[in-house]
Amino acid sequence: MPKITPSQYLTETTLLGNEEISSLPPAVLAMIADFFKVLSEVSRLQIICALKNGEKNVSQIIEITGLGQANVSKHLKVLTQAGIVNRTQEGVNVFYAIANPLVFPLCDIVCNSIATQLQQQNQQLESLKSFQGLF
Repeated sequence: MPKITPSQYLTETTLLGNEEISSLPPAVLAMIADFFKVLSEVSRLQIICALKNGEKNVSQIIEITGLGQANVSKHLKVLTQAGIVNRTQEGVNVFYAIANPLVFPLCDIVCNSIATQLQQQNQQLESLKSFQGLF
């Protein structure tokens, strides 16, 4: 599967224009908020990262994340219900994989935004240091 960059996602797959986004009904906004709620848990993000390079079973996810079995199972259920992860049963084994590959460009956008904010804060701190001793 080809990798989609954040800029490609924003330019090629955006279905709504600015005017349409601002007029979304509350029910649709609630669905968007629910999607972000699913992604707002550290353990779920760890599981998503563990699945970035392909499908894994619960034991493999536990090994990669260091999370407990009950915790991983609980979060996999939430991720599956949200349509972010899918599960495939092969005999007695269940494998989990990313069902919504746009989750990675979305995370890239957020990470880049946080990196920019941190860089700006560092620059502000450096400029404050230059004023030390002047007062």
